[in-house]
Amino acid sequence: MNAFQQFRVLHPGWRDLAEVVIVALALYRVLLLFHGTRAVQIVVGVIVLLAGYAAAWVLKLEMITYLLERFLPFAAIALLIVFQPELRALLANLGQTQLSRLFHRMEAGEVAEEIADAVERLSRSGIGAILVLEREVPLGDFVQSGSEMQAKVSADLLATIFTPYTPLHDGAVIIRGDTIIGAGCILPLSQLPMVDRSLGTRHRAALGLTEESDALVIVVSEETSSISIASRGRLWRHLAAAQVRDLLAGRTPRGTGEQPAIELRA
Repeated sequence: MNAFQQFRVLHPGWRDLAEVVIVALALYRVLLLFHGTRAVQIVVGVIVLLAGYAAAWVLKLEMITYLLERFLPFAAIALLIVFQPELRALLANLGQTQLSRLFHRMEAGEVAEEIADAVERLSRSGIGAILVLEREVPLGDFVQSGSEMQAKVSADLLATIFTPYTPLHDGAVIIRGDTIIGAGCILPLSQLPMVDRSLGTRHRAALGLTEESDALVIVVSEETSSISIASRGRLWRHLAAAQVRDLLAGRTPRGTGEQPAIELRA
């Protein structure tokens, strides 16, 4: 290291400060993307694995070191596959412009009205339902588990789909923007223990999907007719139709001032 480099280390300039800020923001966005998903558990597992490799190397455990050295290159490829939804969401966030956000926000108000109307009808009739609102992470894989559709969101159509004993009533409806892209879809069930035994399969499926993606899921209970919303592994229960409408439109729901608003994205 020459004298100039030593001086730069002792007296960092504006470029060094800019680099630190950019890296810190990038790490924050990545951590925010992983928050509330199963990716956190996978990251912890990777850290434990690397710590085990370091310990084996320090203690000169040759066989364990040899096995881990052969395994880690394949683990890197496996991580790219495991984190594919999160990486796609990160790239989508980078490519999203303020103009497109404004357009989707204007569109969200109309969609929120139709969904809230449908949810209110289903709740009054005691009909169970689960509606998935796709956000940044694409849900094409789950659409393929049901019947693909291309229909504009409307309260009448949603109420018809969930009518008992119809072919598509026993699965989830997936909505992208103002379009229903799938019905009768199968969602992954949450593996976390349920403290409240009154939560059924629909609630477990809603939590399971939000643990793996940033989707917003609305559940109408067939047993209690109550309305719930799941987002990022959390569940808001016993909501009124007006509160659902506020949540979907990105407003703080009336009567629950402490509850954070959830923005509907296309």
